Amino acid sequence: MKVLSSFGPYRYVIKGILPNGTEDCIIQKFNEMTKRFITMYECVDVIQLMTAIEDPEYTKWLDSDNIPCYRENRGDVVRSPYSK
Repeated sequence: MKVLSSFGPYRYVIKGILPNGTEDCIIQKFNEMTKRFITMYECVDVIQLMTAIEDPEYTKWLDSDNIPCYRENRGDVVRSPYSK
């Protein structure tokens, strides 16, 4: 495993080589509860990983914790306008 870069809670890693010969690129995020890095996102290729390194906002966009619709226990309730 080779760590290419890190900033904030994010770490950009090449884990190794996949069976098809391409590099296995992932973005990891530090988990405060476990005090370990966990895989946050598996990149398609090195180009996507490099884009995430160069643009911190892109990394945040890939992070499902930053997207309200993916959070658990949102507390949103949808009611039918037809029910009484």
